Amino acid sequence: MSKSDLIILSDEVAAAKADGKPLVALETTIVTHGMPYPDNVATARAVEDIVRANGAVPATIAIMDGKIRVGLTADELERLAGLKDVMKVSRADLAFALSTGRPGATTVAATMITAHLAGVRVFATGGIGGVHRGAETTYDVSADLYEFPKTPVTVVCAGAKALLDIPKTLEVLETLGVPVVTVGQDEVPAFWSRESGLPTPLRLDAPREIAAFIAKRAEIGLEGGLLVANPVPLADEIPAAEMRGYIDQAIADAERDGIRAKQVTPYVLGRMLELTAGRSLVTNIALVKNNARLAAEIAAALV
Repeated sequence: MSKSDLIILSDEVAAAKADGKPLVALETTIVTHGMPYPDNVATARAVEDIVRANGAVPATIAIMDGKIRVGLTADELERLAGLKDVMKVSRADLAFALSTGRPGATTVAATMITAHLAGVRVFATGGIGGVHRGAETTYDVSADLYEFPKTPVTVVCAGAKALLDIPKTLEVLETLGVPVVTVGQDEVPAFWSRESGLPTPLRLDAPREIAAFIAKRAEIGLEGGLLVANPVPLADEIPAAEMRGYIDQAIADAERDGIRAKQVTPYVLGRMLELTAGRSLVTNIALVKNNARLAAEIAAALV
């Protein structure tokens, strides 16, 4: 079986590719692990609509029935949201999900891989994984970071998830040679918050500037992807000073309950929802939509 046999394009995505229209990949971990039902499905649909409204075509990616589905129908999205024991798929277990027929929601790493296989150059998500707190003893570092040097996909996010060790995450990205570009400010954003206290390595303010940077990297033969850090809109952010206490409490709870590896992030996000009385979810939805808008604009500028 060839790679093309493993990939099923939706009618909308197939038509866009045939017509040379810009495409934006969207991950599905947010549907299965990141948000409660029905907010997850409603957000996924709203994000797709935002991509369309800004001149591109959404390509939501999931592993279903032993295939990589690039572009989900409304029924397929509902079906995915209702499935139990969906794998949180990354590079290590993508082929396992395909070979066993188990359903899988794509992480940042897996979405980059599958988007590249489908010929999609830009990907919008909420936040990337990174170096977890205490990684100097646990060695808990997300595979997301190591995908960037391998796979030429531009990822638009609101920075690394704030529950992580952001300084160490930036150090690893620098070591791996991954460009980190912040949009519109000189400080790297911290997911729910616009401020992290850390200066951005690079700054660009317009989609056409980012598209030109992507094109120039390809022109000189530089491998790998680009990370675009897009701050959450000011009206929707939760200030970093306020978030710090919630994050510390959620991480302490995870340690108390013995949460490890891939389960840490969904557990902490769930606790954050409780500790902030729902505000973290509102901010999460706002930043995902904002990232989808910018990703669509970048994809359109590339075309």
